[in-house]
Amino acid sequence: MIRRSIGRQLLFILLGCFAGCAGYTLGPTPPTYMKGVRRVAVPIFKNSTIASDIQALATTTVIKQIQQDGTYEVTGVDHADAVIVGTIASVERTKARSLQGNVLASSEFNLRVLIEFRIERPNTSQLMAQRSFEGVTSFFVGNDTASQEREAVPLAVQDAADQFVSFLSEGW
Repeated sequence: MIRRSIGRQLLFILLGCFAGCAGYTLGPTPPTYMKGVRRVAVPIFKNSTIASDIQALATTTVIKQIQQDGTYEVTGVDHADAVIVGTIASVERTKARSLQGNVLASSEFNLRVLIEFRIERPNTSQLMAQRSFEGVTSFFVGNDTASQEREAVPLAVQDAADQFVSFLSEGW
């Protein structure tokens, strides 16, 4: 009788321990909209702005981030489970700080790059997910503002790519 009650208690303790881990899985857990996707294609992004060559920069930056994350394999459209369609919607420079003693002149700018992403099924273009991400950076004004802005663009694009890849692999 005593052995039976000890056996039952031990059984309930073991069941409680294993039930506590029932929700855990080993390996990456993709978001619902990415279930069954292992390979993604990333064709060259579209550019809706007047900024030149930003579409190639944005496309390669997103591909590198996906590869670094490791959740999905980047492949061609013909072998992909999902296609990532990107559009650079805007590149904006705004004044962040004025020069001391001259409110009309700027000493620092913020640079914002807005990229719209669509995740689609290949061949059908069925929408799986859609979201926009804004990459932000700042730069100080020197003798050549244009070259400093060109140097800041990759940082803003990287920020948007980081946010997108987190959304792609983790759902947020």
